[in-house]
Amino acid sequence: MAETVDIHALAGAYALDAVDDLERAAFDRHLRECGACAVEVAELRETASWLTHAVAAPPPPRLRDAVLAEIGRTAQERPKRGAVGGGRSQRSRLLRWTVGAVAAAVLAVGVGVGTWTIAQNGVQQENARIDAVLAAPDARLVSSEMAGGRVTLIVSPSRNAAVAVLDGLEDPGADKDYQLWMIGDAGPKDVGVIPGGTGRKYINGLAPSFGVTKEREGGADKPSEPLVGQIKL
Repeated sequence: MAETVDIHALAGAYALDAVDDLERAAFDRHLRECGACAVEVAELRETASWLTHAVAAPPPPRLRDAVLAEIGRTAQERPKRGAVGGGRSQRSRLLRWTVGAVAAAVLAVGVGVGTWTIAQNGVQQENARIDAVLAAPDARLVSSEMAGGRVTLIVSPSRNAAVAVLDGLEDPGADKDYQLWMIGDAGPKDVGVIPGGTGRKYINGLAPSFGVTKEREGGADKPSEPLVGQIKL
């Protein structure tokens, strides 16, 4: 009898393009309905991209052994089917420990522990806000294809917040970033910038419509025309 594979468990392989055509098609469909996996894939791809960057100095030789040993001691709990946020907290803690351990050591060599602590605190706060949206009882998912990839929003009206996930959008170009906007009666409001075509962003404050534009690096005060894409909320 063929083994049944939990579709959630394919997130890591999918992010690294290590799935076959059937698994990719199945997981593409799954991402349109699962906000937790959409966020996790974006995190994994961001991390994989970040780890390819050059660093000021090589990490300590013992780092790899320490990370692998800790991973081996850490139980990996598969998420339960059901709610949008189901099972994400356990998977996220493991993912963030692994990423954090590597990043902490590399950054400590290049920029110092003080700077790393400030950056890590900011990441933890962002992750906590994202988890709160995913766990909200009224969380719902909307998505649209844009620029050769997919943009997914996990929206929680009760928290007046959302999580935007960009996955596989084309390179915005030299000195360009993707900028996110909430668009209401008062006009567009800047809600964040995502370099490259993959990433996620917590958004505080909802509006009837969400838009994405290509702007100069770091973002602009007003959105350029035409929009890369728009999603009605």
